[in-house]
Amino acid sequence: MYFRRASPEDVPTIVGLLADDPLGQAREDFTDPLPDCYLQAFLRIHQDPNQELMVVMDKMEIVATFQMSFIPYLTYRGGVRAQIEAVRVHKDRRGEGLGQEVFTWAIQRAQEKNAHVLQLTTDKKRPDAIRFYEKLGFVASHEGMKLHFK
Repeated sequence: MYFRRASPEDVPTIVGLLADDPLGQAREDFTDPLPDCYLQAFLRIHQDPNQELMVVMDKMEIVATFQMSFIPYLTYRGGVRAQIEAVRVHKDRRGEGLGQEVFTWAIQRAQEKNAHVLQLTTDKKRPDAIRFYEKLGFVASHEGMKLHFK
């Protein structure tokens, strides 16, 4: 197994992973052909040096995906905050330890980028994910809030 940055050809598979649960089905448009908005989003991510959209490969198959963001700011003496989002493991590969491998890689990458923290958000409707993150040592230290726009 190995990790690599996503390529444009990976976008349909990544969107398929994002859409493969009840929450994702409600917000993604995984149709054929895939709407161009996904490729446009990929290009914005790919061109941003603070973003890394990753895929986990097993032989020639994408088995997981996630996005790392590195957010520079003034606090923490001009520190960098790493954020991991959109972590998805193919449904046929769950329970094999791939999630643990993703987070081992992500923690190491955050440290390589001199981040002082690795953070994530997860929907409260994902209790299994919350338990998994807690087992990895993540702590619910803040209350997250969102303001959605149309």
